[in-house]
Amino acid sequence: MSATASIKALAVVCLAAAQLSAAITTETLLDELTDLKRLAMLPDPPYVTRQFSSYDRASKSPAEDWFANGDAGQYLRIEEVDGRKEHVMMDADGPGAIVRIWSANPQGVLRIYIDHAAEPVIEAPMSELLGGMVTGLPVPLAGMRARGWNLYFPIPYATHCKVTSDHGGFYYHVNYRTWPAGTEVVSFRPADLIALRHKIYGTAARLLSIREDVPPPADRQKQTYEQTLAPGAEAVLWTGTGPRAIVGFLTRLAADDLEAAARAVVVDMTFDGQRTVECPIGDFYGTAPGLNPYASVPMGIAETDAGTELWSHWWMPFAREAVIRVRNLGKQEVRLSGGVSTVPWTWDDRSLLFHAGWRIERDLPTRPFSDWVHLECKGHGRFVGGHLHVQNPYKGWWGEGDEKIYVDGEPFPSHFGTGTEDYYGYAWCCNERFVHAYHNQPRCDGPANYGNTSVNRFHIIDDIPFTRQFKFDIENWHSVGDAAYTRAAVSYWYARPGGSSFFAPLTAEDVRLDVMEPFRVFQVPGAQEGESLPVVEKTAGKTIVQGLGGGQRWSNEQHLWWTDAGPGAELTLAFESPEAGRRRVTVNLTRAGDYAQVQLLINGREAGGVIDLYHDGVTVSGPIELGEFDLEKGRNLLTIRIVGANEAAKKSYMFGLDYILVR
Repeated sequence: MSATASIKALAVVCLAAAQLSAAITTETLLDELTDLKRLAMLPDPPYVTRQFSSYDRASKSPAEDWFANGDAGQYLRIEEVDGRKEHVMMDADGPGAIVRIWSANPQGVLRIYIDHAAEPVIEAPMSELLGGMVTGLPVPLAGMRARGWNLYFPIPYATHCKVTSDHGGFYYHVNYRTWPAGTEVVSFRPADLIALRHKIYGTAARLLSIREDVPPPADRQKQTYEQTLAPGAEAVLWTGTGPRAIVGFLTRLAADDLEAAARAVVVDMTFDGQRTVECPIGDFYGTAPGLNPYASVPMGIAETDAGTELWSHWWMPFAREAVIRVRNLGKQEVRLSGGVSTVPWTWDDRSLLFHAGWRIERDLPTRPFSDWVHLECKGHGRFVGGHLHVQNPYKGWWGEGDEKIYVDGEPFPSHFGTGTEDYYGYAWCCNERFVHAYHNQPRCDGPANYGNTSVNRFHIIDDIPFTRQFKFDIENWHSVGDAAYTRAAVSYWYARPGGSSFFAPLTAEDVRLDVMEPFRVFQVPGAQEGESLPVVEKTAGKTIVQGLGGGQRWSNEQHLWWTDAGPGAELTLAFESPEAGRRRVTVNLTRAGDYAQVQLLINGREAGGVIDLYHDGVTVSGPIELGEFDLEKGRNLLTIRIVGANEAAKKSYMFGLDYILVR
């Protein structure tokens, strides 16, 4: 070979090596699992993030079944493969990467096919794969929290990816990225789990040991602050000149009422003359009300020898100047101390400003169903997460609503979820407190879902870029009908200078913290509870005692539930009268979308007309006066006869008796 030919061959090898080093691989994506700095820049190469899910396909538009709730067992199609049925959850062209898989009830063997190969690169029982039980995919890259199963291990593919399960009937999300055609992506192969095992298990260990006192960069500068704020006062906590980036914001609070202080003190941040952050300080750190310990990749709250510390590791770059201010909108004095850490930053046309906005709505009606907006913004940037605080005066489930995320003016959301808790990475309205690197439930008062609930989710590897605008809704879908509750949420995102959002300036009324009393079971005085009445006779079906949420809606939080019957069936119950004679009889019944039309009888005599128990949610009828009857002292009979169902009802012909009241 000539010298010229050798030089050309060497150049080709070097070019190939350079291209490979610039390629997106399983290894480079693993680095993104803990890399907060990259979120503060526009992605290069750019990508979009979307989601496949089992959302109810009846939801076609806001005018057509927009709040349909049959969110399990929905697939792209079912294929026959080697004599088995495979339910296709995802089918997408590359170059791309899976960045999250979630399920509430993983079923069957999950298979991931890459680049049109006939054999899957991953084949494992879905519960084991998502549960952190597959070698090479450890906890917390996979695992179950509060009955929700998540896999955050990135799986890149060059040309195509398909995900299936050989069992149906489950809930799922598959979040994935897509890069422009021509982007160099090296597809995942099973050998990666061996070749990268040290990085994989090292990353898992880092995610399990998140804490505030991470080793600081050598060029980090830290400035401390200390302020005492009287009611109505404001102060500058910190100022800095750029170009630099905030990489640590630590706060300690002291006040007579810490929960109220965490909500009443508002932090705002201005970068290069643009105010991009305005939040109650406790909510800013991802939990409310109060200081509830947890730890995630970007922020958390920790109990230390110095007291309770609220810490943030979000990167917040600025070109010229940054200012952090606080103002006290409460009625008590609050003391703040802590520090702000910065590092040098090269500001360029990819650099982004950090944003955080908060909103609250009290007395939010549960009917009609609606989409509640968490974030609506304009600009060029990326969405990186949020926190939701709910004050729920009922034991009933507040979070049946699906997330709907619209990127750059999409007419239909590219993320359409299956339930609020599913978006936050757990499932089945579980009230267990849990902590994870990317999603947390730091507080859930109970019993059931009564009281204050605090949940968050941070989109680190599964961030969602946008080029013009972004909108994030979650359905206001409460199980208790015709009621009201409170929702408050903070959203985090990055955008180029000049980006805007829909948040209004915060007022003292906004940050007023409503105190919820401990749950007390409500009972109607003198009522004979339906679940306690003896069954004398039934011609069909079965009866059980069913617990119901609702606080002061169902007496004793239960009812007698009659199911598996139909038109013409009768159920007879015994109730008591303290004396013989003329007595007024009142009942309280349950209404729902699959309940019957019934005729009630007292001692064989029809009591009023037919009662239609259909409702588009689960609720109570309210007291129904049946009239006056001649009752025997002691035992009397209440008979329920099913006569039909509303045209709009699902024909399950159910019935629920909350109580009967004799006066």
